[in-house]
Amino acid sequence: MEVQGSAAFQEVRSRYRRFVVPAGAGFLVWYLGYLVAATTAPGLMGRPVAGAVNVAMLAGLGQFLTTFLLTWAYTRHARLRRDRAALELRWHTQERARARGGAA
Repeated sequence: MEVQGSAAFQEVRSRYRRFVVPAGAGFLVWYLGYLVAATTAPGLMGRPVAGAVNVAMLAGLGQFLTTFLLTWAYTRHARLRRDRAALELRWHTQERARARGGAA
């Protein structure tokens, strides 16, 4: 496709990948570390931290917190780094399609 080969499209994809690949890999490592610790180190995970709260509970809550933080970071990154460029690319593409007499 003509649009996919454009420098603007490649830049939008590059910005997306520069965020998603490291963030996804980091979260996957964190999640797998949690699973491995939960299955191989029950003594560590069962260690009390405060009252009935143990390491496993904190790590599990950390998974939820990480998910929300990653979602926030993704939407912020999209808003600040990709949305404008993607909208400009879309506008340019639609203008070119109209000029040729085709539909976008």
